[in-house]
Formats: sequence, structure tokens, C-alpha cells
Amino acid sequence: MKFTTTRNTFCGKTRREFLWQLGCGFGSLPLMDMLCADEKRARRSAQIVVPGGDPMAPKQPHFAPKAKAVIFLFMYGGPSQVDTFDYKPKLYPLDGKTIDIETKGRGGTKGKGRVVGPKWNFKQYGQCGKQVSDLFPHLGRCVDDIAFVHSMYAESPLHGSAMLMMNSGRILTGAPCLGSWATYGLGTLNQNLPGFVVMLDKSGGPISGAKNWSSGYMPAVYQGTVLRPSGEPILDLDVPAGMSPTEQRRILDALREQNESHLQDRHDDTDLQARIHSYELAWRMQSHAPEAIDVSQESVATRELYGLDDPRTEDFARKCILARRLVERGVRFVQIYSGGNHNDHNWDAHGDLVYNHTLHAGATDRPIAALLTDLKQRGLLDSTIVVWGGEFGRQPTAEYEQGTGRDHDSAGFTMWLAGGGIKGGVSVGQTDELGYRAVEKPFHVRNLHATVLRQMGFDGNQLSYLHAGLQQRLVGVAGADPIRELIG
Repeated sequence: MKFTTTRNTFCGKTRREFLWQLGCGFGSLPLMDMLCADEKRARRSAQIVVPGGDPMAPKQPHFAPKAKAVIFLFMYGGPSQVDTFDYKPKLYPLDGKTIDIETKGRGGTKGKGRVVGPKWNFKQYGQCGKQVSDLFPHLGRCVDDIAFVHSMYAESPLHGSAMLMMNSGRILTGAPCLGSWATYGLGTLNQNLPGFVVMLDKSGGPISGAKNWSSGYMPAVYQGTVLRPSGEPILDLDVPAGMSPTEQRRILDALREQNESHLQDRHDDTDLQARIHSYELAWRMQSHAPEAIDVSQESVATRELYGLDDPRTEDFARKCILARRLVERGVRFVQIYSGGNHNDHNWDAHGDLVYNHTLHAGATDRPIAALLTDLKQRGLLDSTIVVWGGEFGRQPTAEYEQGTGRDHDSAGFTMWLAGGGIKGGVSVGQTDELGYRAVEKPFHVRNLHATVLRQMGFDGNQLSYLHAGLQQRLVGVAGADPIRELIG
């Protein structure tokens, strides 16, 4: 065979073509075998092993975790960063002036805008000297335990898609949310309660509803369970009238026996295993859920700390107490929504900013500060990540010709984290001098997700679930790194 002098070619062909055609392509088979073996090993290392076929059994993460649980305080509607935690002194003297600024919100792209100066004063708190708005006097006293990220950004300035992005890492429906990934990866420490619990605002749920706590393409056992702070805690869980516990057990045993007969020939049927677990969990919750939500067991001092005796804070205070009680009992992920429905029922301040944010901050400031204090006093903050934020922020300019309302801002907004190995008393990233766009150390929502997964013991770029022939990940195909500046 004649070898040409052409660089990296044989007989005018590349080495790859030469190997492929050698012996009708048989020369490439060993290479393909090695590549497939590498792929299989990578897949096995990324997939979560289900112990004993129980999808919610406690599982081992990739490495030793700093956090066992997450409490996500979701401020639905989009709180204004420049009126809460992102201090921008240059905005005050610009109040009412029209300036050249390109913004993009629900109203489209604009080249000019009337500045709405911050409506509250800021002052320093804690040893770190963090500037906090007068909206949050109670949280201001907790800043040494909090890490603020002022340079978050997302892809959509619209509520529906932005909420899906914040919850599931994608702007389209059908993907599992962060809580589902946490329970898929770690299971639960309490087989008598759901691993992932959601508590909604008293005014109703957010836009897109249950899609925000869906398990997507994962089995339904990993989806969020909506828990009500009073009355029947979980709908359709009450025992049918006249049915004794013995009869319940007999029906459950018969159902399990029937399902297990199917499993004999379908050992890897994860969905069927998940259905069996769901039936048994529902039976166990009938006796355990009422105790978990009974806040009457809390001391008078604890109830006063959270503001359970104040009509203004009572609703959110109850949810925050329940969140602590749930993680105390081994629940893996708790998400609490502040705001629901539409307009001023949530943080979506398009009209009267002062009325809107005074209402919602006033209902949540004291309970959230109490939650951080209570977790710390009980030694739970070290193992529990608390996340605060909305689906985006708000623009520094007015949305309308009159009024103080602000449009949506996904180009730069603030979120904060505390506990679970997160550094306290730090601020990371910056927006521009008007607080509109992230300009220093911008972090995508996926970086936030990667950070939470990292503290729970997972490499977000490796944690995956096989669906539609692809290894799906919360952080997407391109992957994302955690925010290193937050990790203690």
C-alpha cells in the first residue's frame, strides 16, 4: 500500500477514513466498543442507585453533603432589588427624571425611562455592615448569617416562563423542579411524610400552578405535595367514613401484593415502584401529617418570635414554623410561596410600589427572620439551606407615565441564601449603578441550582436522569458551576 506524503492522510484520506474503510469498517469496531464502554461507565456514575427498589429511600450523594434539607422562600411576582437589598444611592436624586436607559420587560424594549427612586431608606446592619432597606428591619439583624447575590439574571421577563426557569431550570414545561431533583438524589429521611412539600399563599397559587412543583419526566413520587397549614393538611387524605385501620391495612396489603406480582417480570420498572411507594405513603401520612402541622405544640416564646399572634404576619409565620417542623422531621425540600393570584396579591408591583411592597414585606419580614433564628438556635441552620427570592426583579424606571410601579427585570436582580455551609455576611456580584443589569460576576439561575445541589452533595453537571435517550440534568446540557464565593 502506498502512503502519500500529505500531512495526516493515507492514500489521500484521513486516518479516521482509513480505519473506517479498512476491512469494510471492522477496524473501527474496537474503537466503538471502547467509546460505548466509556459512555456506560459515565451513565452508571451519573444515575442514582435506588436502594431496594424504594425510590424514596435515603441515598448516597456524590460526596459528603453540607446540607440535608432546603427551605425555598419564593417571593412570587418579583420583588424590587433596589427597594430591598441592593442599595443604589445614585437613584434617589434621579427620582422623577427621564433618562436614556435601554430596558426590556413585559412591555418590550424601551430606550428611555422615568426613574423611580427607592421609596425606603437603607441602613447598615451586622458586623458585615450590609445595607438593608427599612422594609426588612427584622431580617437586617440576621445579615451576618446571609449571603446576598446581587447579580442574578434569567432568560425571561415574563412570569410563567421565568417561574419555570427558577423552579426547573427551563422556560418550558415538562422538566423536574429543584425539589424533585433533591428528593431523586437523596430520597427522604422520613418515610411517613412527603420528601418535597409546597405551601401556597392564602390568596391562591402562582401562575402555571402545579407545573412549578412538577416532577416532569421523573416518577410522580418526586413531585411536590401541597400541604395546607390548617384544616385537612393534604387533600383527599382523610380516611373514608366507617373504614377501620385494619380494613385500610388489608386493602393496602392486597394492592401491594397485586403490584409486586407485576414486578416479578419487570424488575426495573421505576414507575411501578413509585406508585407502590405513593400508596403506602398516603396510608402512613393519615396518622403522621396531622402531628407534623400541629403548631399548638410550640412554646409561647416561639409563637411570639414568628409573629403567630399578629394578624399581619400570622399566615406566613405559620408556614415558616411548619417548614422548620418538617425539616426537623426529615422532609428534604420545603417551598413556601409569598404571594399568589394576580396583581397586588403578590409582589408584582406594576402600580403602587409602596402599597405593594409594604404589604408583602410586612407579612414576611418577621417570620423569615424568626425562621433563621429558630433554625440556628436548634442547630438546624448548619444542615438547612434557606433560599429567598422571586422569579426576577424590577426595573429602576417606571412602567407607566404616572405612578411608582416598576416593570419586570430579568437582567439583574437579588437573591440570598443562608445555612447549609453557605458563608454568612457576604455580598457577591453587582448590578450597574441604577440597579438594572448584572455587570460584575453575573450568575444565571442555573448557577444558583448548581450551588444548592453542591451543598447537598452533588455535582450538578453529573447528577442526571435518563429520559428520551438523553442524560437530562437540572443545569442543562451546557452545565453550570456553583457560586464558589458563597461556599464556606
